[in-house]
Amino acid sequence: MIDQFDAKILNLVQQNNRLTVEQIGNRVGLSGSACQRRLGRFRDEKVIRGDVAVVDPARVGKMLTMIIDVTVECERPDVVIQFKNTMRAHPQVMQCYYVTGDKDFILVVCMRDMEEFEAFQTEFCTDNPMINRFSTSVVVDPVKVGLAVPVDTGDEKIRP
Repeated sequence: MIDQFDAKILNLVQQNNRLTVEQIGNRVGLSGSACQRRLGRFRDEKVIRGDVAVVDPARVGKMLTMIIDVTVECERPDVVIQFKNTMRAHPQVMQCYYVTGDKDFILVVCMRDMEEFEAFQTEFCTDNPMINRFSTSVVVDPVKVGLAVPVDTGDEKIRP
């Protein structure tokens, strides 16, 4: 059960996980030790799945982001599991979603250039017998990129 303090703490650490527990406590109205206990519980219960640094792809030479829609040959459990495991293990796959609809997976990949993308596409899409078809979109402008999950604090007004 997440209370109003929990929600505020989670929203704060999603914006900046370098805040000290004292800073968090001052902003939410709890002691630093209370915030530390709550953060520990969130990590133990996997509410917080990880603490990461967000890296700008362009600053590390990854100039292209692509979104790939993938349809697997058949949705047998072994094929789906194998594809998921392959995508989890590949460092260029930033995100992979198993979805409903006319596609089976949506991938977000980050590449240095078209040559690197072509090699990835050939290995994991074109020459992959598990894949029936795929479609690629190149990101022109990453308008909003993030992983923050909005956590309701109870302060929000319900709109009609």
